[in-house]
Amino acid sequence: MDTKELLARAKDDHVKFVALQFSDVVGTVKSLDIPVEQLPGALDNGVWFDGSSVEGFARIQESDMHLRIDTDTYAVLPWTPAELRRARLFCDIYQPDGKPFAADPRGNLKRMLAEIKKRGWVYNTGPEPEFFLFKQNGVKDIHPVPFDIGGYFDFSPHDEAVRVRSELMLALNSMGLEVEIGHHEVARGQHEIDFRFADALRTADNVLTLKYTVKAIAAQYGLIASFMPKPIFGVNGSGMHTHQSLFDEKGNNLFYSESDPFHLSPLAYGFIAGQLNHARGLSAVIAPTVNSYKRLVPGYEAPVYIGWAQRNRSALIRIPLYTQGQNKSMRAELRCPDPSCNPYLAFSAMLAAALDGIDRQLTPPAPLNNVNVYDLDAEERKQMGITDLPGSLREALNELENDEVVKNALGKDIYEIFTRAKWEEWNEYRTRVMDWEVEQYLETI
Repeated sequence: MDTKELLARAKDDHVKFVALQFSDVVGTVKSLDIPVEQLPGALDNGVWFDGSSVEGFARIQESDMHLRIDTDTYAVLPWTPAELRRARLFCDIYQPDGKPFAADPRGNLKRMLAEIKKRGWVYNTGPEPEFFLFKQNGVKDIHPVPFDIGGYFDFSPHDEAVRVRSELMLALNSMGLEVEIGHHEVARGQHEIDFRFADALRTADNVLTLKYTVKAIAAQYGLIASFMPKPIFGVNGSGMHTHQSLFDEKGNNLFYSESDPFHLSPLAYGFIAGQLNHARGLSAVIAPTVNSYKRLVPGYEAPVYIGWAQRNRSALIRIPLYTQGQNKSMRAELRCPDPSCNPYLAFSAMLAAALDGIDRQLTPPAPLNNVNVYDLDAEERKQMGITDLPGSLREALNELENDEVVKNALGKDIYEIFTRAKWEEWNEYRTRVMDWEVEQYLETI
């Protein structure tokens, strides 16, 4: 979309304000608001802002940062009232000297995608973020109370959550996400809304859009929407399974092979092998919170063990069954990411791991098609060569430190900012006294 078309759309949509958005390293959406009258100047000249106010962005003496608008990301925020109608545009961050800012997560993913474009490839992703809707329970202290009583794919015409989810789907469609399906997930109060796959940059933008749209509309109903990976003990957590494929510039799916028993090409096998090979180092980026590792435990359908399969949802990577004539649908579903991740960093790291497998012509182990890995004991898994994901954020950060491929995908600046923030999170967590400890030890010791 060019500048003239964008300004015309903003006028037709009766926009009063424009939110210029970007992401910090840990995935929090930041926003600068301008009156729509300032949009022409912002499109021509960008917008300066104080980078020192954003954690990890710049030292005070180097605080000036420059936002450059991506005009293709225009969308009206449908929950804003007509008299205060607001649109959103994602931006890339530049330094005063005109160079891209190295710690901009969106810019980092764009640079990686530009590199594979030189190969004639397009990296497509289809993430599936899950979330919970909770009732407010107290003013200061939040204790999760599910909003509904439905289960997996349940339908209830009297379930208020259906109304909320329907409004969410309409809002997301109006913002260009091309929603394909919405449904109740396994746990009470848990939901999923899936949108059409696209190139990784667009879907990363869409993940952020979905998260704050869900939160905004839920708040209008007096609800709390949470993308926390494991908000309730004893029930399934929320993941962000991500379907992936590589296409050429003519729209051909490079994962497809007619002759292979699984209809996978050598490139697809290298892709799978690379992600399996780097799964432990990847974990810190795609499951980046202390809470993430309370989801990644046996018994709740979350992947724990490193392997791949076509018909086995206990595997880390699942290859959906091929349907005759659906060549473009061949894809690899990575099941360990969760929606607490920064999608720009997650997709950068996932792509780098896959490319390492392709470039080194790695071969994945035998598929786990007829094995429920959860039913195997430690010795059986050892005999089959099945390893597991890290069991904590600390373990994942140590694995990341030793994974040069994933570290290089993030770049020196992002890696340092990200790991500093995550070690601070871990240290705060490990020194905090939890309710469980008080209940377990206070009167027994």
